[in-house]
Amino acid sequence: QVQLVESGGGSVQVGGSLRLSCAASGYNYGTTCLAWFRQPPGKEREGVASIWPAAGETTYASSVKGRFTVSQDSGKNTLYLEMNSLKPEDTAMYYCAARQSWYRACTTNVDDYNNWGRGTQVTVSS
Repeated sequence: QVQLVESGGGSVQVGGSLRLSCAASGYNYGTTCLAWFRQPPGKEREGVASIWPAAGETTYASSVKGRFTVSQDSGKNTLYLEMNSLKPEDTAMYYCAARQSWYRACTTNVDDYNNWGRGTQVTVSS
């Protein structure tokens, strides 16, 4: 059974950086996608980045491409989201998610995922 626990959220200033972590366990990395999503205040949840652990292949939402980087530790137990050049619009609750038994390219579509962490808050102040 997949378990996901986010950490690393907090308050940062515009232009700053932050690294989020997600402890992931109980999954088969060969057939599972992992991803980051976020939900800004008053808005719907949106995809940020995804990774296929077996190969390290990644995808990014256009809004964060070039600023955020998703990665994993060598043991595939921790998912990271490195966030740089932060903007006020990056303020959101950030979630990690998993989809097991997935046999095509990983996505950043919220409807493709069915396992979720409880989230960690990121606030970017001007």
